Amino acid sequence: MISDRKPPMMLETHSFFTKMVDELVEFSEYDPELADGIRWLDEQAQKKGISFYDMVFEVLYKHDINSKAKNWLNNKN
Repeated sequence: MISDRKPPMMLETHSFFTKMVDELVEFSEYDPELADGIRWLDEQAQKKGISFYDMVFEVLYKHDINSKAKNWLNNKN
């Protein structure tokens, strides 16, 4: 039987991530530029049919990968 339960570490990581995103959303009330970015992310998530949290994760993941690739290229020689 396959369990749908996630290991405790994954739940903790997921909880940390969602709390961080929730805090950014709350803080956007005081930062118009952040609020615009969050609205854009929400629009993109709706267009893709994914959750807002998944969209934030996707953007952060792509940024991380691109940064690492750029660092690798710069330090290759």
